[in-house]
Amino acid sequence: MSRIGKKPVSLPSGVSASVSGQSIEVKGPKGTRSFKATDDVTLTVEDNVVKITPRGKSKRARQQWGMSRTMVANLVTGVSEGFKKELEINGVGYRAQMQGNTLRLNLGLSHDVDYLPPEGVTVTAPKQTEIVVEGIDEQLVGQVAANIRAWRKPEPYKGKGIKYKDEYIFRKEGKKK
Repeated sequence: MSRIGKKPVSLPSGVSASVSGQSIEVKGPKGTRSFKATDDVTLTVEDNVVKITPRGKSKRARQQWGMSRTMVANLVTGVSEGFKKELEINGVGYRAQMQGNTLRLNLGLSHDVDYLPPEGVTVTAPKQTEIVVEGIDEQLVGQVAANIRAWRKPEPYKGKGIKYKDEYIFRKEGKKK
């Protein structure tokens, strides 16, 4: 029995969902998102609540049950509140700035890194040492944040690099004489 799958997904005010076959479309104030479930689960919408039930008792049906419920919950959260990842830049001379729609990063390389975010994701740099990635698609927001972080991952000796705001960097002691 899936503990996650048993919980119904409630729709907040201003959010509507419609099911057609195996696909669900969720509309909200921030936009519209859709998800196509596998044939192992059944999707139903009743009284501002989305319920997911498995078809049969196979292992695959139970796996898809919890996963489908999580995907629908992410759709609802995305169109109502949106997703946000915050990054911090540490290091002397390391900074970020927006130039139009492009994020320009100075990371101690021989050249500046220009990053153009994909459609549906907004990247802002409120300070020179902060980057905020926002959007309605959780997977895309996380992927953009990971792509930006990959240019200069934080190192364990001085902590220089790009890290998530809530990330802890395990620090190492340097060489001893």
